[in-house]
Amino acid sequence: MANIKLFEQKQIRSLWNETDQKLYFVVEDVVAALTDSNDPKQYVKRMKQRDPELSKGWVQFVPTLEMIAG
Repeated sequence: MANIKLFEQKQIRSLWNETDQKLYFVVEDVVAALTDSNDPKQYVKRMKQRDPELSKGWVQFVPTLEMIAG
């Protein structure tokens, strides 16, 4: 699978794990594509500050993976 997906002409970096049969993607890329935010890191940070439940479980559903930008 290609490492770059497109959503409305915006690039989403992704990684297909053949062993687990799972697709991982860069959350900041998705946030940028869906919100047109100029600073998706800050957007996510503010979102977590506003929602304590989201912040509490963030690592459970957004694991950190090493992605090589290309």
